[in-house]
Amino acid sequence: MKQRTLKLQRIYKEGSAYLESRQIPDAQIDAWYLLEYVTGISRASYYGNPEKNISEEEAKRYWEYLEKRARRIPLQHITGSQEFMGYEFLVNEHVLIPRQDTENLVEEALKVIRPDMHVLDMCTGSGCIPISLLKYAAERKHITGVKAVGADISADALEVAKKNAQRLKVPVIWVQSDIFENVSESFDLIVSNPPYIRTEVIQGLEDEVKLHDPWIALDGHEDGLYFYKRIVSESISHLNDGAWLMFEIGHDQAEDVSKLMKNAGFCNIYVKKDLAGLDRVVCGMYNKRVVENSSRTKM
Repeated sequence: MKQRTLKLQRIYKEGSAYLESRQIPDAQIDAWYLLEYVTGISRASYYGNPEKNISEEEAKRYWEYLEKRARRIPLQHITGSQEFMGYEFLVNEHVLIPRQDTENLVEEALKVIRPDMHVLDMCTGSGCIPISLLKYAAERKHITGVKAVGADISADALEVAKKNAQRLKVPVIWVQSDIFENVSESFDLIVSNPPYIRTEVIQGLEDEVKLHDPWIALDGHEDGLYFYKRIVSESISHLNDGAWLMFEIGHDQAEDVSKLMKNAGFCNIYVKKDLAGLDRVVCGMYNKRVVENSSRTKM
């Protein structure tokens, strides 16, 4: 039996209108990505032949995905992937969906990457940070021997990270750990995008985040600073002299996180803004002598 066919342009317009009627943010963009996911068609091909037919089966799957998106299931959970730093990462309900904001952290880390550096990503989630660092380091032929460790308390998240490392062919070591509980090594660079949203704020977030991102990857406890405090204090015994500690932060946390690092004895502390002009990354250098002097002063 011959299947009924539909025109690309028509079904895309219907899909866009449907998501708009359900008040989905960026409805036209999401409708397009879902159409691209179902059909494999590129934008160039679409504009070259918008009257091209798609099969009834493709149209059926497209509407199934549109209905999921209308229920506020994130686009990335439907397609199972998200681009980050130019690479495609597998994602699911066990990991925070990689966001463009976090690329600022990777870009700052790349400024200090050097040969044979030992790097730790704390609260690694999907593994997008250490994997991206190793991929970019590998592209710079003079930067060799960089080793990376990704740590997370969630075994489910680490399974996703392992799959991403296998797909992108980078040798990251994965450790299940409550912050530094199971981490015994020292590092030249520690990066982290920890949970930093205040608990009371989470319920006010969009449904895509509060209902589908793992709570454990969002909740920074009462003041949003719980994990910054732990990582700053516990990282001291895991940093080589001259090593860097770098955090992604919420846009209103730069002063608090910088103060935590300063009080712990870190030096050369600076804040990096994102493309929107918001504070996004805080970096500081570990100087063994300065930190030891700071500790003695407090005694």
